[in-house]
Amino acid sequence: MRSLPLPLALTARLSPVAVLACAGWALTSGPVTPPAAGHPAAQKVPVGASSAAPSATAAPKKYTAAPAPCAGVPAATVASLVPGAKPAGREIPSTDADLRRTCSWNALKGYDYRWLDVSFEITGSDREAREEYGQRVREKSGGGAVPGLGDGAYSVVNLTTEDKQQTREGVVLARAANALVVVTYSGSDFESKKAPGTDEINKGAIKAAKAAVAALGAGRG
Repeated sequence: MRSLPLPLALTARLSPVAVLACAGWALTSGPVTPPAAGHPAAQKVPVGASSAAPSATAAPKKYTAAPAPCAGVPAATVASLVPGAKPAGREIPSTDADLRRTCSWNALKGYDYRWLDVSFEITGSDREAREEYGQRVREKSGGGAVPGLGDGAYSVVNLTTEDKQQTREGVVLARAANALVVVTYSGSDFESKKAPGTDEINKGAIKAAKAAVAALGAGRG
């Protein structure tokens, strides 16, 4: 069997990719306005007692740390989506592994190339996760909701062509409480120059995303 050189874009894709960790967020509460003089709620504060109102207790985070990403997808799922890849995968270095962790699998079997990336991102609250999820969905186009996955999920598939070589990439964004899961699944055929079908890539990305969302329990607070 003759070997074919990988297109420039896919060759670069095989190189290690540095992944920046998400920065943490902090919640602050505004000052409490004291009641006006004469108001029934206005009371004199005894000498030595604090006049500051007690601050509201922040809701506990469901997930406090990202789980081990390379254990987030079962070996059987990796084998079906990325034939020939090592089940252990390769974790991408992160500047803060508590907030964000990513694992990557890729392999060329014959003329078929596949890669799968799974990322876990932990935010400071459910609200922050919802806002981040909404922003990312707005940045995508042509996709749709994925029912029954986390507290909300969205998938989109795109086709690109470079030097007559097609590559199809599917992305699934999922939110579960204060955590985000991002799955990217792509494929190319170097013999036919064609890409796998939209349905194959979309279903593969969703399958990996379901496994990853289920693995979030390892980072539960």
